[in-house]
Amino acid sequence: MNTVVADITYRAMLGRKRIWLLVLLPVALVALAALLRLVNGQDEQTAVLLMKSFAIGTMLPLLGLIAGTGVIAPEIEDGTIIHLLAKPISRPVIAVTKFVVAASLVAVLAAVSTYAAAYLLAGSESGVATGFTLGALFGGVAYAAVFLLLGVLTRHAVAVGVIYALVWEGVIGGYVPGARKFSIQQWAQSLADHVSSSPFFSTEVTLGFAVPAMVIVTIGAVVWTGQRLRSLSLTGDD
Repeated sequence: MNTVVADITYRAMLGRKRIWLLVLLPVALVALAALLRLVNGQDEQTAVLLMKSFAIGTMLPLLGLIAGTGVIAPEIEDGTIIHLLAKPISRPVIAVTKFVVAASLVAVLAAVSTYAAAYLLAGSESGVATGFTLGALFGGVAYAAVFLLLGVLTRHAVAVGVIYALVWEGVIGGYVPGARKFSIQQWAQSLADHVSSSPFFSTEVTLGFAVPAMVIVTIGAVVWTGQRLRSLSLTGDD
């Protein structure tokens, strides 16, 4: 990891309009949980439903998309990536650094807001808050790696990422039994289910499959990103 590249990337992410999108989603989750708490009081079933549908099902992939593509795709689009590639820095190191920035942003925002929202609705009951927080943490890291890779594979990363998040993760991965094993969202829920003892929540994907899958996808995506950066010439052409 290169600290100079990391510092520049953090500054760019925190100074762009993307930071408002990154913050808006977690704030919306906590606000919605607070509203539901005022209306219905503490309700474990409501907490589980909100965590599954909004925290893990909607917020997490969108945070991953915004941060994962945001740390590198704009630089490729406007050509400024060429200045970075011209530096005496290993391209795999650049890939790892960009990943660390994206993953840390997603992990912190997702984990903090998920815990706050779940605790508001369920307190410490059945480990719901802790379980979904871990799911959001590790799922967010995997999403960051996948969308980072997408950012170097195509100039239409955001559009492709939205389709992936909505169609594959939201529809196919959520409702087609055979496809659930290949959904980051389902892997994150598997972690949550393993920690939580809530009777309102169960998953089909086993923890023994979900954890190795997340590790393989995360490492594979970062390595592939580094290799892809090797293929970019200093003129900006592939």
